[in-house]
Amino acid sequence: MHTFRRSASGWARRSAVTATALAVVGLGVTPTATATAMTDAAPVGLPTQALSTTPAALDKAPGDLYLFQYTHRNHLKIGGGNFTVGGEVYIVVKYNTGKLRYHSTVIAKTQAGMPGGAAYLETNITAPCAPGNNGYARAYDHSTETWSPRLPVAICQRID
Repeated sequence: MHTFRRSASGWARRSAVTATALAVVGLGVTPTATATAMTDAAPVGLPTQALSTTPAALDKAPGDLYLFQYTHRNHLKIGGGNFTVGGEVYIVVKYNTGKLRYHSTVIAKTQAGMPGGAAYLETNITAPCAPGNNGYARAYDHSTETWSPRLPVAICQRID
């Protein structure tokens, strides 16, 4: 009986390194225009455009809002930084069609190693999913009235 030698391709290691590199690159991307901020409506009763200067900006670290995703307890979690410390952050997950899948409001808190206020939200969306991003997440900082850039996410769907 002949046994085959294990592949020395290092597929798992390359995949992990690639995913880490993409995450790091994704954190460094900034929006190129304010037009992306106008595609989602602000929560009810709030304006859709960002103010150029606000008193709340004194409590913020310099830089743009950013989001990242990860899986915890088989659910999609959304995290982000550069929010106003102690301020409300509205986080929304939508399909690419614009249909709402999940939303909630959290309070931004200080966290070592993260600029500004950090916000974390565990959704009820099952994760991980098959590859392919069919949705996105965004966060709205109520204090500065600004939207984060879109974060592409995979939203798991039941197939019956």
